Amino acid sequence: MSFQPIATSLLRPLERENKPYIPTTETVHYVMVLGSGHVIDHAMPITSELSRTSLMRLSEGIRIHRMYPESKLILSGYSGGSAVSQARMMAKVALALGVNKNSILLLETAKDTWEEAFQAASVVGKQKMVLVTSASHMTRALYEFKQAGLEPLPAPTNFLASNKIKQPWVRYSPKSQYLEQTERYWYETLGRWWQQLRDALSDSKQSSQESTAPETNSNVSLELAQQKINHPA
Repeated sequence: MSFQPIATSLLRPLERENKPYIPTTETVHYVMVLGSGHVIDHAMPITSELSRTSLMRLSEGIRIHRMYPESKLILSGYSGGSAVSQARMMAKVALALGVNKNSILLLETAKDTWEEAFQAASVVGKQKMVLVTSASHMTRALYEFKQAGLEPLPAPTNFLASNKIKQPWVRYSPKSQYLEQTERYWYETLGRWWQQLRDALSDSKQSSQESTAPETNSNVSLELAQQKINHPA
């Protein structure tokens, strides 16, 4: 499982199901970045308080947002037991990297992709949105967003598996980075199985899409000018 030819052959097909984002001439109204973990540790620089995955997603989201200066950057993720939500922590980093605070919207209560999708639907409506998440997670995320009535443009990032490694001492030596690829493959595979099971169990109970949606009121912090981001309560 920590052997590159095996780990990469498992994960790479998942990651390549969606191509990297290509700029379009159409107007993009929203760029949404899905959160993926953080810590609160003031002994670290703020960029290190985000997980590697979160920082990769956020940097791609900011890159695309700058292609469309009039777009809003939606950042999502709940607190997970810490004093600051994932969304707010990413917002702090985005501000430090030069994003205008009036361009940022927060979804601070969504605990998983399903909730993120339905909360985003209440904000985005029929407008054009780019969705940023890890390449291995993108197909599963797109499924949830389509269930919520959205058709986002995929912008996968945080690619882990590459078959372009040439050095034999890198390809054929067991390494923890390849074990991570195997772990990510199984995490996403189990997530897809759970989606199928959840939908099968809910089909007999749900008569409309509205009945499946989580509560969306008070989930969006609009202009960050109205928020005390740097000094949370």
